[in-house]
Amino acid sequence: MTERLETLLNHIEDSPNDGFLLFAIAKEYENIGEAEKALEYYEKLRIDDPKYVGLYYHLAGLYAELDMTEEALAIYEKGIQVAEDLKDLHALSELKGAKLNLELEL
Repeated sequence: MTERLETLLNHIEDSPNDGFLLFAIAKEYENIGEAEKALEYYEKLRIDDPKYVGLYYHLAGLYAELDMTEEALAIYEKGIQVAEDLKDLHALSELKGAKLNLELEL
């Protein structure tokens, strides 16, 4: 466990539904190769804060890495919907591009 991850886990005890902390913990687990733990935190964030648009790109990317293509495509699609609702054109562009790249790999 990295020092950063340990610090984040200590902070999440005080704020268990903090979207930024959940995302940061998921990324840390992903960075150290613990995909299952990363998925756990990404999914908790998706339930707790479904409008956290940055989540969708990273969660779908992890699913794609794990050869869970159907799940990845579904998450990209959901993220596209969220980005459209929020009028977040940057996230929308990234999500559409990533989804298209994954579809082209099939």
